[in-house]
Amino acid sequence: MFTPHPNLSDDVNRNIVESEIEGGVLLGALPPSTVLEIQTQNHSYRAVILGGSEALISGHPKYCPSPVQVAIAGSTWGGSMLKVRYIGRGMHLEFCHPEYNTPIITSRIEEIRECPRWADAAELTKCAPD
Repeated sequence: MFTPHPNLSDDVNRNIVESEIEGGVLLGALPPSTVLEIQTQNHSYRAVILGGSEALISGHPKYCPSPVQVAIAGSTWGGSMLKVRYIGRGMHLEFCHPEYNTPIITSRIEEIRECPRWADAAELTKCAPD
């Protein structure tokens, strides 16, 4: 259970509590080759976790129309505060793309779903319905 920190603003404490309620995924808790489908307001991303913060990600028509290896920094609430190596509902995914000098920040995450593991971790097909 989260206890509000006296040195943080009410808005920051509220965001932390909301992230606990909404839920999400700690990257460090996932084994390599875990496949996630991350649905944002604008796009559906597929990410194969490679280990640590590294992942193969696809789903954005400009930044990653086909799988590209990125470093997932974590999730933000739209500002500069980052929940490191965490993908959270209601937040914005932030990742470092090898071809761009600035972090890529997605629209708000609506859903995160673990997909069945594929024989080939580089296979980033859409999750099959349950």
